[in-house]
Amino acid sequence: MKVYHGSDMEITKIDLSKCQLNKDFGRAFYVIKFRYQAEYWAKRKGKTQNHKGYITEYIFYENAFEHYGLKVLRFDGYTEEWLDFVVMNRDPKSPIPTHDYDIVEGPVADDDITQRIRAYLNGSISKAEFIEELKFKHTPSHQIAFCTVESLQMLELAIETPELELLNIDDAITQSLVNEYGMTEIKAIDTYFESGTYQLLIDEDTKLYEKPWQEIYIMLKKELKK
Repeated sequence: MKVYHGSDMEITKIDLSKCQLNKDFGRAFYVIKFRYQAEYWAKRKGKTQNHKGYITEYIFYENAFEHYGLKVLRFDGYTEEWLDFVVMNRDPKSPIPTHDYDIVEGPVADDDITQRIRAYLNGSISKAEFIEELKFKHTPSHQIAFCTVESLQMLELAIETPELELLNIDDAITQSLVNEYGMTEIKAIDTYFESGTYQLLIDEDTKLYEKPWQEIYIMLKKELKK
């Protein structure tokens, strides 16, 4: 299976010691099976460093889930078990490492979900209410966390390089949203990557990526009017 890592830097060698603590599934190297989500994060994180961001493609050997003696934890969706695990890993008071799994797979706790987690921890909403809200209000998301050196052996750098054409289109359109609609850069990125126009753009069958970015931007503007 091809998976992607979106970042503000090019990843030539994975070093777990440089990965951040207190992430959803603990300190780990994270990849995503949905390219559009990796592009979103590359774009968003790249903005902090004044560039377009980077996408690194890998081949993940899925038989790692069942073989090689690795300890694996998989969440099929937003469940109580997923919430408890994320809360544990995000707690700065938790011991490091927070768990002994080699690979963890499950949904992403994005910015909005993180805010709702705080509400849950503050007692504003119950666990049952929170889980029900997640199931109905959030689009599918995905991440695989490689938590140990052993698990990283299941990743192989893909030969293909990221499509620079798409990144150039992304940059032109998001900047146009900032200039024409007065959006912040983060709002422009969110608007673009969540649009139906973007879903058409990354569908290779449409060949939309071969058109000038201005035509794609006009499509997006029509969508926003609706």
